[in-house]
Amino acid sequence: MPVKKECIAMLLAGGQGSRLGVLTKSMAKPAIPFGGKYRIIDFTLSNCTNSGIDTVGVLTQYQPHELNAYIGSGKPWDLDRMNGGVRILPPYIRGKTGQWYKGTANAVYQNIPFIDQYIPDHVLVLSGDHIYKMDYSRMLEAHKDNDADCTIAVIDVPIKEASRFGIMDIHPDGSICDFEEKPKNPKSTKASMGVYIFKWPVLKTYLELDEQQEHTANDFGKNIIPAMLAGKQRMFAFSFQGYWKDVGTIENIWDASMDLLDPLESLILSDSKWRIYSNHPTDPPHYLGKDARVRDSLLAGGCSIFGRLENSVISHRVLVESGAAVVSSVIMSGARICAKASVSYAIIAEDAVIGEGAVIGGLPLSGCSGHPKISLVGGGIFVRSGSQVSPGSIVEQDI
Repeated sequence: MPVKKECIAMLLAGGQGSRLGVLTKSMAKPAIPFGGKYRIIDFTLSNCTNSGIDTVGVLTQYQPHELNAYIGSGKPWDLDRMNGGVRILPPYIRGKTGQWYKGTANAVYQNIPFIDQYIPDHVLVLSGDHIYKMDYSRMLEAHKDNDADCTIAVIDVPIKEASRFGIMDIHPDGSICDFEEKPKNPKSTKASMGVYIFKWPVLKTYLELDEQQEHTANDFGKNIIPAMLAGKQRMFAFSFQGYWKDVGTIENIWDASMDLLDPLESLILSDSKWRIYSNHPTDPPHYLGKDARVRDSLLAGGCSIFGRLENSVISHRVLVESGAAVVSSVIMSGARICAKASVSYAIIAEDAVIGEGAVIGGLPLSGCSGHPKISLVGGGIFVRSGSQVSPGSIVEQDI
């Protein structure tokens, strides 16, 4: 019989990530490689481990095979346990009926039996597509001190970006007085991080009530949170100070990757007090050829560099041949940049081949304002020698 847990986590990892285009063609968004040797989901799983949360349900749905295989028994995150640990929770058939997860709230609702077996006092609901370090135990303590029914982690965002998030108004004591999901005209800059702690009996009641509604999106931000506010539940904000990035777009993945190269802008991956764990392959050390030129870049094990790298993130088993140049780009595992090719302001997905002399992307024009145009070459794609891919283009098939 499972042992009672004070708090367990439910990690939502089933999103399609349609805005990421070919990167999510064959894998769920949380499984996308990041930072040379990690996957996006590593950050949330590592936060759980470092926070003392030893029971995590991972709710998968879209293209789950690679994510399921990557998580495995959970050993890299110390989550391979008899009582608790990590559990993959896909949709399943009950008797003669069954259905896909209809929304974030419905995904948790369908797994009420999994949660109930641990008789938890609190449930931590997380997203698997954010890059950040956070001590959930501090948030749990604040949640208990406030005797809150729900606590939402919040971060200040620029007002011009606020319409992308759930935005809330907060009383001086930290209690939430208003919440609006992705408002066209946001009233504040207090944005939900998609990190919630609920008293389990209260959340269970609202999940069951939401499931009975005819017109509902079965979503935490759109339905559960507003319903709890309307029901006068005790709801508080937990202010987060630190790096946090929603990597739901090509531009955001590129931005977060470039942030890794600037310690003043990013989380520190070398912090021994808060390690980011991963199920990474065993590769030999990276190799730099005699003519290689590398500046301000991250290199994973097993890559071989004979050309020039500048301000880039290079994953394991990447080959950059002699005369090739990679500038301000993300090169994922197994990719090959052939001799005299040029890759600038681009993301090259796993096992892609950029042929000899090909040109991918380009440097921003001098004096050009706004975000640079990021080119994307999909996984396993072959770009023929001498081809040119203009800035901002997405390559989904061999050219």
